[in-house]
Amino acid sequence: MSRGETPSPEAGCGPGGRRPWAGRRVVLGVTGGIAAYKSVQVARDLTRLGAEVDVILTSGAEAFVRPLSFEGVTGRPAFTELFSSDGAAMHIRLGVEAEAVLVAPATADFIARAAQGRADDLLTTTLLATRAPVVFAPAMNDRMYAHPQTAANVRHLEERLGYVRAGPAVGPLAFGEGEGPGRMLEPHELVEEVGRALGRDDRFEGTRVLVTAGPTREPLDPVRYVGNRSSGRMGYALAQAAWRRGARVVVVAGPGHAPEPYGPELVRVETAREMEAEVRARLPDCDAAIFAAAVADYRPAAPASSKLKRSETGAELEVRLEANPDVAADTRDARRPGTVAVGFALETDDLLARARAKLEAKGFDLVVANPAGEEGAGFDVETNRVVLIDARGGEEALPLASKDDVAEAVLDGVAALLEARR
Repeated sequence: MSRGETPSPEAGCGPGGRRPWAGRRVVLGVTGGIAAYKSVQVARDLTRLGAEVDVILTSGAEAFVRPLSFEGVTGRPAFTELFSSDGAAMHIRLGVEAEAVLVAPATADFIARAAQGRADDLLTTTLLATRAPVVFAPAMNDRMYAHPQTAANVRHLEERLGYVRAGPAVGPLAFGEGEGPGRMLEPHELVEEVGRALGRDDRFEGTRVLVTAGPTREPLDPVRYVGNRSSGRMGYALAQAAWRRGARVVVVAGPGHAPEPYGPELVRVETAREMEAEVRARLPDCDAAIFAAAVADYRPAAPASSKLKRSETGAELEVRLEANPDVAADTRDARRPGTVAVGFALETDDLLARARAKLEAKGFDLVVANPAGEEGAGFDVETNRVVLIDARGGEEALPLASKDDVAEAVLDGVAALLEARR
């Protein structure tokens, strides 16, 4: 699945939804642009993650989507009128109760009215009443977005009011308008933007977090390689969770097939030696490093420069392997003092003993131990069963859970360590 494809937001959701959306109040403002059709999916996804979503449609939005569509996916009434039988102070209630506000799409007209502090409909009055974080997703023709007045209005929202701009993306615009910067972000990206607005953690503000993810591929010849079945899901979940908490995150990732995380910087590598070089270059600037990649322990010692042919190699092929760098251990000297280091231990037997030995040998503060071969855990699944082992001798066994939930538990441990070292 590529960055443009939408991962299932309900994957791994427990009965109460997923952190940080579960049980939180979100106002979704929808204005009059063709991208408004995407907002129905945003409302649905936020609701499935456990959020209580109040939708406000402007009069322009109603030309593209109807309130009933949103009521059908949220189970809550959608609001359209500033003065109605729901109460003249509806904007106050919505603004005060909101824990995050997302305006998607945010048209040029809406951005101008919001920058002026207008209060001429339910959405703009709610914005004046709220003190919750506000995210706006511009969506318009690229020429309109590039206009100096629009640019000035966007800067005003960001710099004066502290609103967070999400996008726009570069891509196909409305029919006949070609491509350019002005396309609204995809629903799953906007859901993550709301997650960051809800999930910020002071302990991660201003921190840089490095995460390794996925497998490595060690070439045997130009078309074959030695590797493993790691998908990258666990590493990506950790990176996404750290980004939602407010960290600046870089992911050094091998060629896994999991959906790429939205928000973190992504650095692609193929081999263990490439991963080691990228990690070494970035570690000195990081406050925390999470080594979740499944790095191949060995590589072919003499990879062929052209494709090996069975007609030439015969019925048997002997391949001599040599040791790869141990990315976590060999870059230990690049960690600056106080860096929180987290490792993973995937073992077939003696799980806890081997995990603790890895913690001590590689200077980890925390090791996430998980059994290989257990149903629902390890590679190629969306869940995991782990034991968190810390350098003080503590052990915490977590029940079988989604990798997203496991990531949150690991990040809780990282947060405590970051706080203790300040």
